[in-house]
Amino acid sequence: MDKFDRQIIALLREDARIPISQIARVVNLSRSAVGERVRQLEQSGVIRGYHAQVSDPAGAGVKAYLELFYKDSRCLEYVERLRGFAEVRQCCGISGETDMLVLVEAPNMARLSEVRAEIERFPGIQRIKTHVVVQEWAM
Repeated sequence: MDKFDRQIIALLREDARIPISQIARVVNLSRSAVGERVRQLEQSGVIRGYHAQVSDPAGAGVKAYLELFYKDSRCLEYVERLRGFAEVRQCCGISGETDMLVLVEAPNMARLSEVRAEIERFPGIQRIKTHVVVQEWAM
């Protein structure tokens, strides 16, 4: 990956709907060269998809990361259970003393608390640490 690829990725992160022709003008490459670079970035898995950032018109809602600590190896069992929650956006097995990191987006604190309480009742869960997101920065 070179400086052009990094520039292309930065522009797509800012606006995934930016036309190839506009990217080409900004990075000073031909349309076909930019199109080919984007295609290669997609095929190699550097660009894994394009997503819409949707705001909740009724309110901002709340995001939190839950650190799950449990006994035994139940990762896949927990992942399957967590798929049952519409509020769970991401689930990661991580290294260190924390067994799993779960991103939850709930419409309000009450629902976040309900989701956390339900997860806490999973068999083998020893404890959950909750980190509420108070500010985010686009990257």
